[in-house]
Amino acid sequence: MRQFSVKTQARSQMIDVTAQVRSILRESRVENGICVVFVPHTTAAVTINENADPDVPRDILAQLDKTIPLRGDYLHSEGNSAAHIKASLFGASETVLVEGGSLVLGTWQSIFFCEFDGPRTRQVCVKIIPA
Repeated sequence: MRQFSVKTQARSQMIDVTAQVRSILRESRVENGICVVFVPHTTAAVTINENADPDVPRDILAQLDKTIPLRGDYLHSEGNSAAHIKASLFGASETVLVEGGSLVLGTWQSIFFCEFDGPRTRQVCVKIIPA
């Protein structure tokens, strides 16, 4: 398993981490298998979505804030319940197929680290499993 850090700049942010994951895959020299990207945090997540238009992540975050507002009738005393809920909806991991030494992603797809309780420095774990 390999890890890398992501330093976020805002409370909510989606950061394309595909290049870092591809670099780890190249270093592994695995030609075929699976790549698991895992975020060991309860207020952050990982997802796959469009990388071509920066409005897509902005729209996702804006709609999440409307649906799950920062302030609400939450019982959790730390004041970050919305971040916990968003992270649970997105999930802590993504699995991507590996074929011919490359990630099997669609033309417009990227792997995004999703921050919901920043700014912080976070960790992303990557495990390459050969076929």
